[in-house]
This record gives sequence, structure tokens and C-alpha cells, in this order.
Amino acid sequence: MRKESVTKFRFEQMADSNVYKLYIYDNVTAYGDFNWETWDYEDAETSANYFRTQLSEIPDTAEIELHVNSYGGDVKEGIAIYNLLKQHEAHKTCYVDGFAYSIASVICLACDKIIMGLGTSMLIHNMSMYVNGNAETLRKCADDLDILMESNRQIYMVRAKNITEEELKDMMDKETYLTPEQCLEYGFCDEIGTQQADQNLLNQSAAKKVIQLRQQINNMKSFRQEMENYTSIAPAQQKQGEGMEKNKEEAVLKMMSAFFNAFQK
Repeated sequence: MRKESVTKFRFEQMADSNVYKLYIYDNVTAYGDFNWETWDYEDAETSANYFRTQLSEIPDTAEIELHVNSYGGDVKEGIAIYNLLKQHEAHKTCYVDGFAYSIASVICLACDKIIMGLGTSMLIHNMSMYVNGNAETLRKCADDLDILMESNRQIYMVRAKNITEEELKDMMDKETYLTPEQCLEYGFCDEIGTQQADQNLLNQSAAKKVIQLRQQINNMKSFRQEMENYTSIAPAQQKQGEGMEKNKEEAVLKMMSAFFNAFQK
């Protein structure tokens, strides 16, 4: 089945100009789509490593336009992207075309100028993590998150105005959505744009989840059929005895092991 093209990350140079456009129109993550043929994850186009590769092609004398429409994602990847942008000598302008939520809002703050479009918003909140362990492990993870959040808030405070760090902490504790006007007041953007965002890209981003769901359903149907093929043995084959039965069980176990290992990454 041909995979439909959905904009997640895009890199382009404007014709006859020194302007390079970068688009983050998906969740920030190190892992891309799951490849059911190789039973492994493909590299994500919104990973720090992929971003590093694209930035290496942009000269220091260029202009970078970063367009963002993302719910956020992996803090580790987002912080690395933030610092990669900060380290690049090009002049950087960020356009918030839709959502700049969670770690996506941090990436925006790496730019020299931030412009939020009409109807856009930011979300600032505390980090979270999945953890499994005893009481001591859980307490340590909570302490680690406090330290990480203290470091994370400093990124906002570099740009912040008309707000104290304690007030920022309270807003992040409450998971606060910010309008362009509020972001302008607090220093998290520099201008409220009047131009409409690229509607085609926004529509692609909105349809992404539906496309992924359809692919997952088709993949699961294919997986179920493969399982049935593995577990079905013709009467003539069954007469071959315990050797055939053992081979069948080993094949099923191997396939199930690969299946569950894939989702532990």
C-alpha cells in the first residue's frame, strides 16, 4: 500500500534568496513510523539528529524561517534542537502557524524573533515521565523532575518580561495555555502576525492522526493473518508428529517476541 505523504518536517530554500524554511509539523520524537517489514522504527524527521543534518546545510550568513505546528513531544530531543538553533549563526525567525505546545514552545524560544499567527497558542507545563519501580525509585524520579524543571524554566526566563520565575512556575504547575497577546506580554513572542498560515500544511497535520489510525488497523489485520498462517497446520502436516508441533510453537514465540519488543522501544 502506498504511504500517503504527510508533512512532518520540511526543509526548503527559497528560490534566488538566502532564506531557508524549516517546518516542524508533527510531534518532536527520536522515533519515526514503525516499519512492519523490518520490525523496527524508522528515523524521525523531527529528531535532533535529523535537525542537525538539515542545519548543517544552511550557511551562517543565511536567514532561517522556522514554522511550528506541534503538540510537543520528547524533551530530550526538543532541548537538543533548541541548542542546535541557538548555536547556529544564521538569523532565525520563528512563525507559530498553529500550536506550539510543551517542548515545541521551547524550540520557538531559540529564535531571534517569534511571530505568532492569528488563532495560534502556546502551552507551558511541567515535564512528565513514565516510571516503574519501588517507592525509593519513585521519590528519586520526582526529585529528578524538579531539577530538570528548574533548568527548563531558565530557557523561558531568558526571554521573559513582566513575569517572575515564581509566577512562571505557578503557570506551569497549572498547565497554562497562552494566547498570542499573552505571549507578547510575557516576552514569549515579539509580534502577532496578520497573515494566515499555510492552510494546506495545517490540513495535512490535522489529517495525520486519521491516516496513522488507518495504517495501524491495516497493519494489525495483516499481523493477525500472519499469526493465523503460523498457527494453522494442515492435517497431513500434523501427522509428522511432535517435531512439526515444536517448530510451529517456536515460530509463534519468535514472532510474538518481536511484536512486543517493538513496542518497548
